[in-house]
Amino acid sequence: MLIKAEVSKWTQQGVNIVYRHRVLRTEYKAGNLKSAMSCDYVKNYEFVAIFDADFQPSPDFLKKTIPHFEGNPEIGLVQARWSFVNKDENLLTRLQNINLCFHFEVKQQVNGVFLNFFGFNGTTGVWRIQALEESGGWLERTTLEDMDIAVRAHLNGWKFVFLNDVKVLCELPESYEAYRKQQHRWHSGPMHLFRLCLSDIITAKISSWKKANLILLFFLLRKLILPFYSFTLFCVILPLTMFVPEAELSVWVICYVPVCMSFLNILPSPRSFPFIVPYLLFENTMSVTKFNAMLSGLFKLGSSYEWIVTKKSGRSSELDLFTAEDKDKKGAMLPQFQKQLPGKGELVEINVPREQHEKVPHDTKKANKIYKKELALSLLLLTAATRSLLSAQGIHFYFLLFQGVSFLVVGLDLIGEQIS
Repeated sequence: MLIKAEVSKWTQQGVNIVYRHRVLRTEYKAGNLKSAMSCDYVKNYEFVAIFDADFQPSPDFLKKTIPHFEGNPEIGLVQARWSFVNKDENLLTRLQNINLCFHFEVKQQVNGVFLNFFGFNGTTGVWRIQALEESGGWLERTTLEDMDIAVRAHLNGWKFVFLNDVKVLCELPESYEAYRKQQHRWHSGPMHLFRLCLSDIITAKISSWKKANLILLFFLLRKLILPFYSFTLFCVILPLTMFVPEAELSVWVICYVPVCMSFLNILPSPRSFPFIVPYLLFENTMSVTKFNAMLSGLFKLGSSYEWIVTKKSGRSSELDLFTAEDKDKKGAMLPQFQKQLPGKGELVEINVPREQHEKVPHDTKKANKIYKKELALSLLLLTAATRSLLSAQGIHFYFLLFQGVSFLVVGLDLIGEQIS
C-alpha cells in the first residue's frame, strides 16, 4: 500500500492525483492504457504522459515537454530519452547501455529530425489525446502496443518530436534471463506488427519515401535483415566453412565490417570503448534469441503472443535517484494541477490486507540456468576454432575461439546477475 499512502499524502496537499488499480487484468499493458483512457476525467484534458513503474521523471518534466505542442497542432507525440541508474552495475548492463545510447542519440534523433517519426518507446512520452483517438487508441493485437500506436499515428499524418536532452531515469535488467525475455518480445512484436499493418502502410496517404522507410528501414532492416545476417554469417556459415576446404570468407567480412559497425554503435557512449570487443561478441550471441523471436513473430508462433514483465532489481530507489541526479536542478517546481474528481471506469481501487504489504520480498540469488541453443553453438564454434587452428587460418581461429567462449558464457548464464 506504499503507492496508495503516497498518493494520499499528495492529495491532502491539494494535488489532483488518483490511485487506481485495474480489476480485469487482461490485454496486458494495452489493456491498462485503454482502461485508463476510458475514465471520465480524461475527457477534460488534452495531453497524457505515460511512464512505466521504474521510471522517475524530474519535477519539471511537463515544463520541458508540453511547450513543444504549443502552436504545433500537427504534433502528436513528444518523446524523452532514457537514462540508467545501473548502467555500470555489471557487464550486461554496460553492453545494454551501448545499444540504447545508439538507439536514442542516433536512430530516434535522426528519424525525429528528418521524418518526424520514430517508434514510441512505451514510456517517458507525452501524447496528444486527439492523436491517440484518431489513430484507433490502444490495441492489444501485439505485444508492442507502443510501436503499434506510433505506426498508426504516423500513417494518419501526426508528427513526433524527440527530446534527447530531456532524460528520465530508469533501470536496466541485470540478469540475462530477464534481458533475454525482453529482447524476445522486442523482436517478435515488430514482425508480428509488420504482418498486421503492411497493407495499411501500402494504402496509406503518405509519401512513397515514408512508406519505403517504414517497410525497408523501420521493419525489415532493423528487425529482420540485421538479426538474420548476424546469426547466419557468424553462427552458421563461418564455422561451417572450417569443415569445407573449398569455402572461404574474406577477412573484411568477418573482421572489418563487424568491427566498424560496433565502433559506430559505441560512438554515442565513448566511455564504453574498452568494451567494444565484448560488445561485438555479445551482439552475435544475442542474434540467436533475436532470430528465434523474429521467426516467431513472422509466422505467428505461440511465443510471439507472450507478454512477460521484465524483472528489475529495484535500484531506481530514492537513494539511487538522488545520487544519479545530483547534477540536475534542485529548484524545479512541481506543476500545478486543477482539482477534479475522477470519473467512473474500469479502473477501481482494490483493498488489499495491510499485512500483505508490510514486508516486501527482496530479490534473492538463484542457480544459473542452462541455455541449450547457446551451448550447442558454443560447441560448434569451438570445434570450428580447433579445426581452424589445425589448418593455420589464424584470423578465423581467434574469432571462432572468442565467439565460442562468448556463447559458452551465455549458455551457462554467467553474464549478469542471477535474480529470482
